[in-house]
Amino acid sequence: MATKRKRLVNAVLPSHSACIGGVCDPQRTQGLRAPAPKGSYTLVSLKGPGLFLSANVTKQGGATDLSFVSLDIDGRNVVNMSYAALRNIGLVQANPYGTQYSTGGAVESFSIGWPFPLTFKRSLELSVTVNETGVVQILGNVVRGGL
Repeated sequence: MATKRKRLVNAVLPSHSACIGGVCDPQRTQGLRAPAPKGSYTLVSLKGPGLFLSANVTKQGGATDLSFVSLDIDGRNVVNMSYAALRNIGLVQANPYGTQYSTGGAVESFSIGWPFPLTFKRSLELSVTVNETGVVQILGNVVRGGL
């Protein structure tokens, strides 16, 4: 009877690696550019496979908000928008498009995330193009999970 019960328990309860109801092996990767003169910078570059969960890029300084945040998954662009555009089109609260703008004093925040993870097979890259003067720093964070 004990052997039959053990087989039944193993069939009903998936192994630990199944990550029941969640994401396996979550981790945060951070990139910083300080100061951030005009130019393009890769903040985070990850090799796949993996799951993209969310990202955030904060910008301190700059007067025009014409710095662009870009997210590329497996060589395909998923997000490419300036802080000004994000604010001007009204993405200032959580929304299904996956991007959100917020500010707190002198720091502006560009958040990326959907209610479901996006799979990347080969690569994920979070980058920024600074097109304005006076940017003191750009800080990017990506949260990823394993498959």
